[in-house]
Amino acid sequence: MSRNFELLQQAGLNIPGAGAGGLNLPLGGNVLVGTRVEAKDRAHVASLRPADLNRAAHEETLCLVQNVFLLHGQAEGGRVVVFAAVDSRSGCSRVCSQAGRILAESVPGSVCLVDADFRKPALAAGFRTTNYHGLADALKVAGPMRGFARIVHGDNLWLVPSGSAAEHSVGLLHSDYIKKRIDDLRKEFDYVLIDAPALNSYSEGIAMGQFADGLVLVLQANSTRRDVGARIAERLNASHVNILGAVLNKRRFPIPNFLYRRL
Repeated sequence: MSRNFELLQQAGLNIPGAGAGGLNLPLGGNVLVGTRVEAKDRAHVASLRPADLNRAAHEETLCLVQNVFLLHGQAEGGRVVVFAAVDSRSGCSRVCSQAGRILAESVPGSVCLVDADFRKPALAAGFRTTNYHGLADALKVAGPMRGFARIVHGDNLWLVPSGSAAEHSVGLLHSDYIKKRIDDLRKEFDYVLIDAPALNSYSEGIAMGQFADGLVLVLQANSTRRDVGARIAERLNASHVNILGAVLNKRRFPIPNFLYRRL
């Protein structure tokens, strides 16, 4: 059992439809890049090399990819998953992009990241490309979705950025066009990861989650309130959005999971 699952249970979040007594979701994994270590415990990790921390982060993200993507069969078309945080600035875009990279390195099929956070797009900057000609444009004009995508890593990781004037096109994410475009993405790519806005502030993640196979919930350690997380989970369940897993990001934990094997 991963430390991520233990910490989520300790948070005491009850999600309707999950097991009683805790957040009994399929394990998501805890992305350790950016994890803050308490000052009094830094001596425990001072001797670690950056490669060790990177390896731990890779292992945790691989756990997320395996449980959400690789353990599920694909009956028809590609698998589409929305990534959405409870609160803003919880590192959702980073979790989504890291999962996309590792998934693309793990499978021969095509993987597509989609930036659907029109107010604060972040995926394009992470891959050092522009937001020009992306999802907002695809919601206005016809054409294959690959025409709005670009390869950003290896030969099978694609990105559909937010697109031109995305901030003024938020309403389109609630229209019938987004359902059609998600269907198009499913047909054109084997795996689709959609980065959505924070659920506590905006409703686009719920709207898109209804057309996807499910949603990965990103919570920020020591920040996301228990009652807020529970309320968001209730909204997702009421809207028939399948919660596939959860990620406890930016956790303040003195000793990373992989160190327990050395103690």
